[in-house]
Amino acid sequence: MTSRITGAAEETVRIRRAAVRDAKRLTRLVRSSRAYEGPYAAMVAGYRVGPDYIETHEVYVAVGADDRLLGFYALLLAPAELDLMFVADDAQGLGIGRRLIAHMTDRARAAGLDRVRVVSHPPSEGFYRSVGALRTGTARANPPAVLWDRPELEIPVPSL
Repeated sequence: MTSRITGAAEETVRIRRAAVRDAKRLTRLVRSSRAYEGPYAAMVAGYRVGPDYIETHEVYVAVGADDRLLGFYALLLAPAELDLMFVADDAQGLGIGRRLIAHMTDRARAAGLDRVRVVSHPPSEGFYRSVGALRTGTARANPPAVLWDRPELEIPVPSL
């Protein structure tokens, strides 16, 4: 999937399957995300997206010019869940997240899924709702890994 985005710098965006060689870049994107500053920092401080994770799950990256990492997502198929989704801080507001969600929905449909669960980072709930996710409940805090309740949502996967 290749498309053009506009922003400060127009560039071509391609979404491709993540490769083992992407593991360190994905880990760096997670750990450096401004969305996880302050009280949320502890959740990603030691987080790692390893080669085994990439080989086991449906992980896709959005890349720009010169293979610049713009964002990624990980779709678990059983049970159906959007496990990870991150957009690089300097790529936010350019439609990368929406493109990743559209791609994820296409992959979920191809896998025969009719919905995908999302346990959202609290500040990201508005984004997920803006792409059609419906609030279904609350995932309770699970210390020490997660110290706060999180919105639980579902993204419908309409058939074509």
